Amino acid sequence: MAAASAENIHTIQVNGIDLDINEQGSGAPLLFLHPGHPLGRFAPNEPALAALAKSFRVVAPTHPGFGHVDAPDWMTNIDDLAYLYLDLLEALDLKDTVLVGASLGGWIAAEIAVKSTVRLSCLALANPVGIKVGDRETRDFVDIYGIFDKEIAERAYADPAIGTPDIPNLSEDKLFHMARSREATARYAWSPYLHNPKLKSRLHRIDIPTRVLFGEADRITREGYCRAYADCIPGAQFTTMKGAGHFPHKETPDAFAQAVSAFVVGKEKELVS
Repeated sequence: MAAASAENIHTIQVNGIDLDINEQGSGAPLLFLHPGHPLGRFAPNEPALAALAKSFRVVAPTHPGFGHVDAPDWMTNIDDLAYLYLDLLEALDLKDTVLVGASLGGWIAAEIAVKSTVRLSCLALANPVGIKVGDRETRDFVDIYGIFDKEIAERAYADPAIGTPDIPNLSEDKLFHMARSREATARYAWSPYLHNPKLKSRLHRIDIPTRVLFGEADRITREGYCRAYADCIPGAQFTTMKGAGHFPHKETPDAFAQAVSAFVVGKEKELVS
Protein backbone atom coordinates (compact mmCIF):
# COMPACT_ATOMS: atom_id res chain seq x y z
CA MET A 1 0.00 0.00 0.00
CA ALA A 2 1.48 3.35 -1.00
CA ALA A 3 1.82 5.70 1.93
CA ALA A 4 0.28 9.11 1.82
CA SER A 5 2.55 12.10 2.15
CA ALA A 6 2.39 15.73 3.19
CA GLU A 7 1.55 16.45 -0.45
CA ASN A 8 -1.93 15.11 0.29
CA ILE A 9 -2.48 17.83 2.88
CA HIS A 10 -3.84 21.23 2.00
CA THR A 11 -5.66 23.96 3.88
CA ILE A 12 -8.92 25.51 2.76
CA GLN A 13 -11.09 28.13 4.37
CA VAL A 14 -14.79 27.53 4.97
CA ASN A 15 -16.75 30.51 6.26
CA GLY A 16 -13.61 32.02 7.70
CA ILE A 17 -12.44 28.78 9.36
CA ASP A 18 -9.19 27.15 8.25
CA LEU A 19 -9.40 23.39 7.72
CA ASP A 20 -6.49 21.01 7.18
CA ILE A 21 -7.68 18.47 4.59
CA ASN A 22 -6.04 15.14 3.82
CA GLU A 23 -7.22 14.42 0.27
CA GLN A 24 -6.24 11.43 -1.84
CA GLY A 25 -7.60 8.94 -4.36
CA SER A 26 -10.20 9.35 -7.07
CA GLY A 27 -13.74 8.24 -7.76
CA ALA A 28 -16.90 8.85 -5.76
CA PRO A 29 -16.31 11.37 -2.97
CA LEU A 30 -15.97 10.06 0.58
CA LEU A 31 -15.90 12.40 3.56
CA PHE A 32 -14.09 10.74 6.49
CA LEU A 33 -14.53 12.21 9.97
CA HIS A 34 -11.89 11.16 12.49
CA PRO A 35 -12.41 10.41 16.21
CA GLY A 36 -9.89 12.12 18.50
CA HIS A 37 -6.88 11.54 16.28
CA PRO A 38 -5.97 14.44 13.96
CA LEU A 39 -5.42 13.54 10.31
CA GLY A 40 -3.72 16.66 9.02
CA ARG A 41 -0.04 17.58 8.93
CA PHE A 42 0.52 15.74 12.21
CA ALA A 43 -0.56 12.39 10.75
CA PRO A 44 -0.44 12.36 6.94
CA ASN A 45 0.09 8.58 6.64
CA GLU A 46 -3.18 7.22 8.03
CA PRO A 47 -3.44 3.67 6.56
CA ALA A 48 -7.25 3.66 6.51
CA LEU A 49 -7.32 6.71 4.26
CA ALA A 50 -4.84 5.13 1.83
CA ALA A 51 -6.96 1.96 1.81
CA LEU A 52 -10.17 3.91 1.17
CA ALA A 53 -8.42 5.97 -1.52
CA LYS A 54 -8.13 2.83 -3.67
CA SER A 55 -11.88 3.13 -4.31
CA PHE A 56 -12.85 6.71 -3.46
CA ARG A 57 -11.79 10.33 -3.57
CA VAL A 58 -11.18 10.65 0.15
CA VAL A 59 -11.60 14.02 1.83
CA ALA A 60 -10.57 13.87 5.50
CA PRO A 61 -10.58 17.14 7.44
CA THR A 62 -9.00 17.60 10.84
CA HIS A 63 -11.58 19.09 13.20
CA PRO A 64 -10.73 22.64 14.33
CA GLY A 65 -8.98 22.50 17.70
CA PHE A 66 -7.26 19.22 16.88
CA GLY A 67 -4.00 19.10 14.95
CA HIS A 68 -2.51 22.48 14.01
CA VAL A 69 -5.62 24.56 13.37
CA ASP A 70 -7.31 26.47 16.17
CA ALA A 71 -11.06 26.49 16.65
CA PRO A 72 -12.84 29.85 16.84
CA ASP A 73 -14.12 30.73 20.30
CA TRP A 74 -17.76 30.23 19.33
CA MET A 75 -17.22 26.66 18.10
CA THR A 76 -17.94 24.62 21.21
CA ASN A 77 -20.09 21.58 20.37
CA ILE A 78 -20.64 18.78 17.88
CA ASP A 79 -23.49 20.67 16.24
CA ASP A 80 -21.02 23.40 15.23
CA LEU A 81 -18.81 20.79 13.55
CA ALA A 82 -21.78 19.22 11.76
CA TYR A 83 -22.78 22.55 10.22
CA LEU A 84 -19.16 23.27 9.32
CA TYR A 85 -18.95 20.03 7.33
CA LEU A 86 -22.28 20.67 5.63
CA ASP A 87 -20.69 23.95 4.50
CA LEU A 88 -17.56 22.04 3.43
CA LEU A 89 -19.64 19.69 1.25
CA GLU A 90 -21.14 22.73 -0.42
CA ALA A 91 -17.85 24.59 -0.75
CA LEU A 92 -16.25 21.62 -2.51
CA ASP A 93 -19.48 20.93 -4.41
CA LEU A 94 -19.38 17.28 -3.35
CA LYS A 95 -22.41 15.28 -4.46
CA ASP A 96 -23.51 11.70 -3.75
CA THR A 97 -20.91 11.66 -1.01
CA VAL A 98 -20.19 8.60 1.11
CA LEU A 99 -20.09 9.87 4.70
CA VAL A 100 -17.93 7.84 7.11
CA GLY A 101 -17.30 8.62 10.76
CA ALA A 102 -15.52 6.77 13.55
CA SER A 103 -16.33 7.18 17.26
CA LEU A 104 -16.55 10.96 17.79
CA GLY A 105 -16.51 11.32 14.01
CA GLY A 106 -19.48 8.94 13.87
CA TRP A 107 -21.39 11.26 16.17
CA ILE A 108 -20.60 14.22 13.91
CA ALA A 109 -21.65 12.19 10.85
CA ALA A 110 -24.98 11.27 12.47
CA GLU A 111 -25.62 14.93 13.34
CA ILE A 112 -24.93 15.86 9.71
CA ALA A 113 -27.28 13.19 8.36
CA VAL A 114 -30.23 14.20 10.55
CA LYS A 115 -29.86 17.77 9.29
CA SER A 116 -29.48 17.14 5.55
CA THR A 117 -28.65 14.26 3.22
CA VAL A 118 -28.94 16.29 0.02
CA ARG A 119 -25.25 15.80 -0.82
CA LEU A 120 -24.93 12.31 0.65
CA SER A 121 -25.39 8.85 -0.87
CA CYS A 122 -24.87 6.62 2.19
CA LEU A 123 -23.59 6.63 5.74
CA ALA A 124 -21.15 4.37 7.61
CA LEU A 125 -20.67 4.77 11.35
CA ALA A 126 -17.84 2.90 13.09
CA ASN A 127 -18.33 2.43 16.85
CA PRO A 128 -20.18 5.75 17.03
CA VAL A 129 -20.95 7.69 20.18
CA GLY A 130 -23.46 10.51 20.46
CA ILE A 131 -26.70 9.11 21.89
CA LYS A 132 -27.89 8.01 25.33
CA VAL A 133 -29.17 4.44 25.41
CA GLY A 134 -29.22 3.60 29.11
CA ASP A 135 -31.18 5.36 31.84
CA ARG A 136 -29.78 8.26 33.87
CA GLU A 137 -28.08 5.86 36.29
CA THR A 138 -26.46 3.73 33.57
CA ARG A 139 -23.12 4.69 32.01
CA ASP A 140 -23.04 4.13 28.24
CA PHE A 141 -19.34 4.96 27.86
CA VAL A 142 -16.16 4.64 29.84
CA ASP A 143 -14.99 7.90 31.40
CA ILE A 144 -11.81 8.35 29.38
CA TYR A 145 -10.77 11.26 31.59
CA GLY A 146 -11.01 9.19 34.75
CA ILE A 147 -8.59 6.39 33.83
CA PHE A 148 -4.96 6.13 32.73
CA ASP A 149 -3.77 5.76 29.12
CA LYS A 150 -2.97 2.08 29.66
CA GLU A 151 -6.54 1.39 30.80
CA ILE A 152 -7.97 3.32 27.86
CA ALA A 153 -5.89 1.22 25.47
CA GLU A 154 -7.01 -2.01 27.16
CA ARG A 155 -10.64 -1.03 26.68
CA ALA A 156 -10.34 0.54 23.24
CA TYR A 157 -8.13 -1.91 21.32
CA ALA A 158 -8.12 -5.60 20.54
CA ASP A 159 -4.34 -5.26 20.80
CA PRO A 160 -3.69 -2.72 23.58
CA ALA A 161 -0.05 -2.35 22.50
CA ILE A 162 -1.27 -0.43 19.45
CA GLY A 163 -2.92 2.24 21.54
CA THR A 164 -0.55 2.52 24.51
CA PRO A 165 1.61 5.60 23.96
CA ASP A 166 5.29 5.37 24.80
CA ILE A 167 5.18 8.68 26.67
CA PRO A 168 8.87 8.93 27.71
CA ASN A 169 10.03 8.51 24.12
CA LEU A 170 7.49 10.70 22.33
CA SER A 171 8.61 13.96 20.76
CA GLU A 172 7.43 17.25 22.23
CA ASP A 173 5.34 17.79 19.10
CA LYS A 174 3.49 14.48 19.54
CA LEU A 175 2.96 15.08 23.24
CA PHE A 176 1.58 18.52 22.46
CA HIS A 177 -0.88 17.10 19.96
CA MET A 178 -1.97 14.34 22.32
CA ALA A 179 -2.81 16.97 24.95
CA ARG A 180 -4.44 19.19 22.33
CA SER A 181 -6.63 16.33 21.09
CA ARG A 182 -7.83 15.56 24.62
CA GLU A 183 -8.56 19.21 25.22
CA ALA A 184 -10.49 19.48 21.94
CA THR A 185 -12.50 16.32 22.66
CA ALA A 186 -13.52 17.77 26.02
CA ARG A 187 -14.35 21.09 24.35
CA TYR A 188 -16.87 19.47 22.03
CA ALA A 189 -18.10 16.47 24.00
CA TRP A 190 -17.71 16.93 27.75
CA SER A 191 -21.11 18.23 28.77
CA PRO A 192 -23.26 16.25 28.27
CA TYR A 193 -20.55 13.58 28.14
CA LEU A 194 -20.16 12.05 24.65
CA HIS A 195 -23.80 12.50 23.64
CA ASN A 196 -26.52 14.90 22.56
CA PRO A 197 -29.71 14.15 24.55
CA LYS A 198 -31.82 15.06 21.48
CA LEU A 199 -29.96 13.08 18.82
CA LYS A 200 -31.53 9.69 19.49
CA SER A 201 -35.02 11.04 18.79
CA ARG A 202 -33.78 12.58 15.52
CA LEU A 203 -32.05 9.54 14.01
CA HIS A 204 -35.30 8.52 12.29
CA ARG A 205 -34.70 11.45 9.93
CA ILE A 206 -31.73 9.69 8.29
CA ASP A 207 -33.08 8.67 4.90
CA ILE A 208 -30.00 7.19 3.21
CA PRO A 209 -28.59 3.65 3.41
CA THR A 210 -26.67 3.29 6.65
CA ARG A 211 -24.32 0.70 8.11
CA VAL A 212 -23.08 0.64 11.69
CA LEU A 213 -19.72 -1.12 12.07
CA PHE A 214 -18.70 -2.46 15.47
CA GLY A 215 -15.18 -3.56 16.41
CA GLU A 216 -16.08 -6.50 18.58
CA ALA A 217 -13.28 -5.97 21.14
CA ASP A 218 -14.54 -2.49 22.02
CA ARG A 219 -15.11 -1.81 25.71
CA ILE A 220 -15.33 1.97 25.43
CA THR A 221 -18.81 1.38 24.07
CA ARG A 222 -20.52 -2.03 23.90
CA GLU A 223 -22.14 -4.10 21.16
CA GLY A 224 -25.59 -3.56 22.68
CA TYR A 225 -25.08 0.20 22.54
CA CYS A 226 -24.08 0.19 18.87
CA ARG A 227 -26.92 -2.19 17.98
CA ALA A 228 -29.35 0.19 19.68
CA TYR A 229 -27.81 3.01 17.62
CA ALA A 230 -28.48 1.08 14.40
CA ASP A 231 -32.03 0.25 15.50
CA CYS A 232 -32.82 3.97 15.70
CA ILE A 233 -31.93 4.51 12.02
CA PRO A 234 -34.50 3.25 9.50
CA GLY A 235 -33.15 0.22 7.61
CA ALA A 236 -29.65 0.48 9.07
CA GLN A 237 -27.44 -2.60 8.84
CA PHE A 238 -25.16 -3.77 11.67
CA THR A 239 -21.82 -5.47 11.09
CA THR A 240 -19.25 -6.69 13.60
CA MET A 241 -15.54 -6.52 12.78
CA LYS A 242 -13.13 -9.09 14.19
CA GLY A 243 -9.67 -8.17 15.41
CA ALA A 244 -10.66 -4.59 16.21
CA GLY A 245 -11.92 -2.53 19.10
CA HIS A 246 -13.20 1.03 19.29
CA PHE A 247 -11.12 2.21 16.32
CA PRO A 248 -11.44 -0.43 13.57
CA HIS A 249 -10.07 2.02 11.01
CA LYS A 250 -6.78 2.05 12.96
CA GLU A 251 -6.48 -1.62 13.95
CA THR A 252 -7.79 -3.23 10.75
CA PRO A 253 -7.58 -0.47 8.10
CA ASP A 254 -7.82 -2.78 5.08
CA ALA A 255 -10.78 -4.72 6.46
CA PHE A 256 -12.41 -1.43 7.43
CA ALA A 257 -12.00 -0.02 3.92
CA GLN A 258 -13.28 -3.26 2.40
CA ALA A 259 -16.36 -3.19 4.63
CA VAL A 260 -17.14 0.38 3.58
CA SER A 261 -16.51 -0.36 -0.11
CA ALA A 262 -18.65 -3.53 -0.05
CA PHE A 263 -21.48 -1.60 1.58
CA VAL A 264 -21.33 1.18 -1.02
CA VAL A 265 -21.10 -1.24 -3.96
CA GLY A 266 -23.98 -3.28 -2.57
CA LYS A 267 -26.18 -0.22 -2.35
CA GLU A 268 -25.25 0.83 -5.88
CA LYS A 269 -26.24 -2.61 -7.20
CA GLU A 270 -29.58 -2.38 -5.41
CA LEU A 271 -30.28 0.96 -7.10
CA VAL A 272 -29.52 -0.44 -10.56
CA SER A 273 -31.36 -3.73 -10.19
